[in-house]
Amino acid sequence: MVEAFAVASGKGGTGKTTSTLALGMALADSHDVTIIDADTGMANILFHAGLADVETTLHDVLAGTATTRDAVYERFGMSVVPCGTSLAGFREADPDRLQDVVATLAADTDVILLDSAATLGSRAAVLPIVLADRIVVVLQPTIPSLSDGLKVQEYAGTYDTDVAGLLFNRVTDDANIDTIATKAERYFDGETLATVPESDAVRAARRAGKPLLEHAPETTAAASYRTAADRLDVRSGASDAVADRFRRAVVPDKL
Repeated sequence: MVEAFAVASGKGGTGKTTSTLALGMALADSHDVTIIDADTGMANILFHAGLADVETTLHDVLAGTATTRDAVYERFGMSVVPCGTSLAGFREADPDRLQDVVATLAADTDVILLDSAATLGSRAAVLPIVLADRIVVVLQPTIPSLSDGLKVQEYAGTYDTDVAGLLFNRVTDDANIDTIATKAERYFDGETLATVPESDAVRAARRAGKPLLEHAPETTAAASYRTAADRLDVRSGASDAVADRFRRAVVPDKL
């Protein structure tokens, strides 16, 4: 069985990478989880997961100079495929190879989480959304964030990628989040999985090079991510069929 989720936001600063790793660690309690940093232009997972010094990354795989397995690292109970941060690596990377990467990894895992780019401005950025079975939309309780999230949903729907749920992140005490989440669900296709409060522990975890659930597992923010993972129903699909679908996915040449 395997299902691929794209963790997407439509804008930067929502805490998408933090959310990807937190959901991954929570889901890893009951599933084999693989995380792929598919934000090939602005990668962050290697810093959040203590992988800044690794030699082989997704950039190398997409450039054809390494195999997919070479870029997989076991961290925090998950398999993690980090992406490099150099401009040269980005230039050499062929985004079309991501389809084969995801297909290869689908054979050995239950859940794939694709950390997506913040915007839909390039072919590389939309690939995770096209390839995923469903998306988790990470939002802040602001009009710009909700608007951008709706654009992501609309684009996903164009390629029959469903919405698994909404994750409100970096929520402050004055956000009136219950009202905002209720109203948002009228326009989004998925339910609210959880609301994650703004937390100093998230920033401290980033500085420590660890996911939040490893660095500060007892915080309210960590508990909120575990709630989101519990509400994320993972659907089973035959690995070979899913892998074949990934390889055959038609990705747009123009946005």
